[in-house]
Amino acid sequence: MPTYVATGRDSSGRNRKEKVTAANPSEARNLVKDRGVFIQDLKEESPFSFDFEELQTSMTSVTVKDKAIFSRQFAALVNAGVALVRGLGVLAEECPNPKLKKSLEAINSDVQQGTNLSDAMRKHPSCFDNLYVSLVQAGEVGGVLDEVLNRLAKLLEDLNRLQNQIKAAMAYPVTVSILAVVIFVAMTVFLLPTFAEIFESFDADLPLFTQIMMGISVFLRVPLNWVFMIAGAFGLAFGYRRYYATPAGKLTMDGFFLKMPLFGDLVQKTATARFCRTFGALSRSGVPILTAMEIVRDTAGNQVISNAIDDARSEIQTGGMISLALQQHRCFPVMAIQMISIGEETGELDQMLMKVADFYEDEVEQAVKALTSIMEPLMIVFLGGMVGSILVSMYLPMFKIMEIVQ
Repeated sequence: MPTYVATGRDSSGRNRKEKVTAANPSEARNLVKDRGVFIQDLKEESPFSFDFEELQTSMTSVTVKDKAIFSRQFAALVNAGVALVRGLGVLAEECPNPKLKKSLEAINSDVQQGTNLSDAMRKHPSCFDNLYVSLVQAGEVGGVLDEVLNRLAKLLEDLNRLQNQIKAAMAYPVTVSILAVVIFVAMTVFLLPTFAEIFESFDADLPLFTQIMMGISVFLRVPLNWVFMIAGAFGLAFGYRRYYATPAGKLTMDGFFLKMPLFGDLVQKTATARFCRTFGALSRSGVPILTAMEIVRDTAGNQVISNAIDDARSEIQTGGMISLALQQHRCFPVMAIQMISIGEETGELDQMLMKVADFYEDEVEQAVKALTSIMEPLMIVFLGGMVGSILVSMYLPMFKIMEIVQ
């Protein structure tokens, strides 16, 4: 049966686009009307048609910032007494992200039919992960949805700030590295061949370093070699992703990231801040502790830390303490474990987790500044070394040429 695409408006006046499979246009109109859409246009979809909007939606990702903005706006609407259906409709209409917009429209449709908000969100894992859905569910059960949404917004804003700090730390070395490679390739491909002709005209023996640079120049001037290098780079990236997708590979690489010089400390502090902030938000919102540990384990972002959290969850099931289980893996800072232990003993674990998160978020900010200050001179030396190697390879033969001329 053919597929029909209908555009129109729903009962609240929002634009809607629906796809239905029907034997004829009349049946398609009836199906669309049953979904609460007043049809303005109905067309049969061609099997060879290209939907640019669908392509754009599939290629768009929902960022932490997008979810934080949505949570803050949705909390304000709920707190003001706006009905869920109307609030979702307003936010879907104004949402700039096409993937999130489409999900909100589908969630709004489900809520109109009597589905719980959390159950409707659970159908869209690309936009709302398990952490988000669990907090919304806790807010629905406790009747404090606006408060939970505000906590979610704060949590997501903190996570977004952490991500921005990491990106800021990596932006400078990545930019300088790309610039150094571009300058090196340009000088090797365009500048060295000019000097090579001069050196050959004097028929002098070139120094070994100059011969190596000339060989690199000849290699880079062959277009087929660029194809091999690009294919090799893609092959290495693909191989790394396949290896990292395996349990053993993920555990090995994540363990290596934690032990890396300079960056390992930053990775550990970032993971600690994320764990404490997420776990504290879940506990404070009334999510059962075992469920909270399971969610935090799945959102840790590092397999070594996920294993530590999973062991801590097993300890809790047998009556043990979280801090003792985390201490055995030695992947969390000692001070963080001590503060978590104090929180368990005093019965104020969620408050202590939030304090630990605040502390280590500040530590991450300081670590980023320190890392940037260390990387700047190193990258300047790297850039100077790349350019200097070209200059040295050009000037070394000149001494022999001077001898020949004399």
